[in-house]
Amino acid sequence: MSHELRAVSWTGTALSLIDQTALPRTLRRLDVRDVDTLIDAIVRLAVRGAPAIGAAGAYGVALAVDQARRENWTERALADAVARLRAARPTAVNLAVCVDRAAARIPEGPDAVLAEAGTIVREDLAANRAMAAAGADWLVERVDAGRPLRILTHCNTGALATAGIGTALGVIRELHGRGLLETVYVDETRPLLQGSRLTAWELAQEGIPHQVQVDAAAASTVVGGLVDAAIVGADRITRNGDTANKTGTLGIALACAHAGMPFVVAAPTSTLDLATATGASIRIEQRGEDEVLNPAAGAVPDGIRSRVHNPAFDVTPGALVTALVTERGVLEVASGELPGDHWT
Repeated sequence: MSHELRAVSWTGTALSLIDQTALPRTLRRLDVRDVDTLIDAIVRLAVRGAPAIGAAGAYGVALAVDQARRENWTERALADAVARLRAARPTAVNLAVCVDRAAARIPEGPDAVLAEAGTIVREDLAANRAMAAAGADWLVERVDAGRPLRILTHCNTGALATAGIGTALGVIRELHGRGLLETVYVDETRPLLQGSRLTAWELAQEGIPHQVQVDAAAASTVVGGLVDAAIVGADRITRNGDTANKTGTLGIALACAHAGMPFVVAAPTSTLDLATATGASIRIEQRGEDEVLNPAAGAVPDGIRSRVHNPAFDVTPGALVTALVTERGVLEVASGELPGDHWT
């Protein structure tokens, strides 16, 4: 079922999104026809995952062009709407890149904007397939376990986060399809539980063996030898290989380094930000306190609302990234192959 999921699709008159805030209990779609509704969907994570919000942003430009026609916007109003869409989430680079690509086609007319958004989706579909094969090949060659592999992953990097089968989760699917996967340890991913709500749901649809664990268990799972490798996605990768991903990723990378275990990042080249030298320059999105103080996230004493620290992402130094898997192949970042050196 997950292979048939389309987190982002165009109906011909609207942008159709899987509402990921309703999962895993309910699979429902949102039909979006205006820019403000799309921005709201991106901010509240109804659509999420760097490649998916990139595709949504591209289609959002098409929505803006149509809304400008219906409501007689000025060119300035259209430009402002596109700028607000572009800035809806600051850390993931895909949103800005894809919005810019679609916006560059505005002078050619609405059909050209839609065509660009469609191209972005097709590129991501192809990239997902290529990453899955390359990542699985690398892991099988690198990890000689003498049995199917045990993999740890963090957050959600599957069909819900992309236009295809996923980035890190695509690699996991490929291993499973080859009969080379024993189990997946799925971090629940606090505070919004993208691992236990979304990744576990996707894996369950396909009968892929998995175990959900609290985030705090990840380091001991790695150091204790319960897994053979960790593989995660990324929201932005700088020129030196520093990687911004869901908060909690850095701790996994440190545990892998201590254990001498591969820590692998799978992301399309659209996630590379070669204009930024290091992760120190990445703007980390701070999300609302209610995500932490909500009773569903756990009991919190009264009177501490001003002391909530809720970064959506952390940055893993490139020195801790064993390998970066993209649609162009695998770079061994920790060994000195850096994204900027390879593709510029």
